[in-house]
Amino acid sequence: MSLRRLLLKTAIGLTLAGSAYAQDVAHGSIQMNQVGFLTLGPKRATAVETGQVPLAWRVINANDEVVAQGETRPRSFDGTAGVSVHDLDFSTVRTAGTGYRLQVGEQTSRPFVVADRPFQTLTRDSLIFFYQNRSGIPIAAEHVERADLARPAGHPLDRATCFSGPDIRGNIWPGCDYTLDVSGGWYDAGDHGKYVVNGGIAVWTLLNACERARVRGIDPAFPDGTADIPEAGNGVDDLLDEARWELEFLLRMQVPDRASAEVPVGRFATNQPLTFTRIDAGGLVHHKVHDVQWTPLPTAPGDDPELRYLYAPSTAATLNLVAVAAQCARLWREIDPVFARTCLMAAERGYAAAQRHPDLYAVGSFDGGGDYGDDDLTDEFYWAAAELFVTTGRDEYLTALKAEAGPPTGGQISSDGIPDISWNAVRMLGAISLATVPNRLSSSDREHIQRGLVEQARAYLAEGETQGYGLPFAGPDYSWGSNAILLNRAIVLGVAHDVTGEPAFANGVVAALDYILGRNPLDQSYVTGYGDRPMRHPHHRFWAHSLDAAYPEPPAGILSGGPNNRNMSDPVAMTMRGTCAPQTCWRDDIQAFSQNEVAINWNAPLVWVVSYLDRR
Repeated sequence: MSLRRLLLKTAIGLTLAGSAYAQDVAHGSIQMNQVGFLTLGPKRATAVETGQVPLAWRVINANDEVVAQGETRPRSFDGTAGVSVHDLDFSTVRTAGTGYRLQVGEQTSRPFVVADRPFQTLTRDSLIFFYQNRSGIPIAAEHVERADLARPAGHPLDRATCFSGPDIRGNIWPGCDYTLDVSGGWYDAGDHGKYVVNGGIAVWTLLNACERARVRGIDPAFPDGTADIPEAGNGVDDLLDEARWELEFLLRMQVPDRASAEVPVGRFATNQPLTFTRIDAGGLVHHKVHDVQWTPLPTAPGDDPELRYLYAPSTAATLNLVAVAAQCARLWREIDPVFARTCLMAAERGYAAAQRHPDLYAVGSFDGGGDYGDDDLTDEFYWAAAELFVTTGRDEYLTALKAEAGPPTGGQISSDGIPDISWNAVRMLGAISLATVPNRLSSSDREHIQRGLVEQARAYLAEGETQGYGLPFAGPDYSWGSNAILLNRAIVLGVAHDVTGEPAFANGVVAALDYILGRNPLDQSYVTGYGDRPMRHPHHRFWAHSLDAAYPEPPAGILSGGPNNRNMSDPVAMTMRGTCAPQTCWRDDIQAFSQNEVAINWNAPLVWVVSYLDRR
């Protein structure tokens, strides 16, 4: 064995010490997108290599003919990955085909594909995730890839009243005198809870993909029948059909007019007893509905034995409904005018209620579900006002935008001023709608927002130049749901490409997806059913075959939350604490909920990104 090969084997072994798989050095030293490359798109790979001398590389086709060649670019040591790497660009390969291989020094990659639409099936499967996580409807064998994925309806009649009694911190909640039918919607992640703030951003992302397709002249985004869902054949874009399932649930979470509730008003320290105030709750939206205690792994939704409750209305949940209901009102205006009017009425009621009660914060004092607390609601107010303004063009919402952001231009949007898109950081969502959807904003204000978005996207690309794998995220920390953070950045890059036409932004989208699908130090595809080394054991109560053979393995198209070196709270991650580089703090284990959870607000940006690349 040569010294170079020995060093290479040692480097890979150290990098993957925490991996769930044994590594094939001959392939794992060359890391690339394991699904395929766009015929006319960028094609890049990473080679694990300790030396700083460029290495010769070549691409050979299925007939062993050399079709491209060059030298690698040494990138030195990548602290977030824990290895030294070289990268290389073989974008000159522009002939569709299978059986290509990349040779770098003494190493040879797995065969790979170049195609016009390599992500076409992934686009479909990533959307099917939402159907298979529907609440209130049987998941039928005729609509899933394997018969064992079918299941009875979970919570077919999901009626709940407000939580009452003591929470885990000893506060005595008074409950309420009404019960709501909150059937339908999507289960949030691996549990049986349904959360408005996660549902809101997931719906917005799907609807924005649809709205972008309309604006770009590639409507429908998902032609009727693209997705295998019960609504296929109704003449409506399948993306809209799927989003509507969640939208109708979100509408059901709104408090009826003239109803009252006793809730905490204002901020409370975690060690401070709560004080309850009776308010006019009409138009507000309950933060979430979930079981009174966590169900065990595994548990099918239809077997859930726990009592379920509504948890107190929050301003954040209310503004989430406002934003996506305003989106709904314009997207369904021609398709279903009655539904569009229902959405607009709910949005306007919710906005008025949030203005009456701007300081109702989620309280994290309950078992059985996630907290989703958020102490800064200025971004939610901005997002809600932006969507209402785009839909209605009314001056009152323009005035609200001015109040929330100075000029209605999203002036805070800059490389150092706006957080990454997340369920608790939604200002960018409003900015994207204002910048890309036709509306009454002045051309100068619209251009200012677009410049801010482009500035943000350039900052993401600049981060890609600072670390070995070229992804538009430099770290150094990888937090819970890091894969979704990266894909949400890819959405901003895609919008910047739409605005400017600059190829670098579209290439940045590809770089993000390359990482998700295998160009990473674990040589891991983080999507079930895709790539040579796909994720297989998500944290999920029904897709739990690794715990109980009576339960199914997951379907294809499901995104793992990804590496997490910041919150290593599950029993698997605890054993890795302090032993893994940030990009390698991940295990394909159903018990690793801080690293291998799945969620609606993570698969939604996957849908956006793969559909963008598939049909842009």
